[in-house]
Amino acid sequence: MAPVSPPDPASPPRVTATTTAAPGARTAAPAPPDKTPAPGETALASGNTAAQPPCPGGHARPVPQPRPTDVFADLLLAVLSGQRPVHSMLRHTAGRAYDELAWLAERGPLRTRGTRPVVRDIGYYEARPGAVEAFARIGAGDQLRAMAFRLERGQDLRWRCTAVELGGPRPPRPTGDD
Repeated sequence: MAPVSPPDPASPPRVTATTTAAPGARTAAPAPPDKTPAPGETALASGNTAAQPPCPGGHARPVPQPRPTDVFADLLLAVLSGQRPVHSMLRHTAGRAYDELAWLAERGPLRTRGTRPVVRDIGYYEARPGAVEAFARIGAGDQLRAMAFRLERGQDLRWRCTAVELGGPRPPRPTGDD
């Protein structure tokens, strides 16, 4: 076995982070902090939401912020599984999305007995700058469901859900609405 030399005092200390998650649950794997988006790739797709300079003292960099798709998938799951009230999404929705969400939540489509539903996977497509269409695979035990939603960034730079769907019956649309 080769001798191990002591760490160089001039170099910053190494920081190691470990995460544990329930079997089968998704975990966020942050992008390398120095990764820049490839040509044609957006900051949302690369996971790099802001420049991350080193912290004072040369220690660990700040934890990257979760993607809006991850945040909204968790929020929508909490409402549709009965863990949060529908009105908690008022400031996070725009247009008909709140009405669609209230209609869906009333039917409790993701409520389960026993195993609590979790987001297994998320995918998204950037329809245009400031608009993302996403899907989430929701698992609860052996059961797997799909949820689709659309996010749009407002003039205040906040993301809001503008549509949400699950498999099954859709909410009735008001007449005269195209």
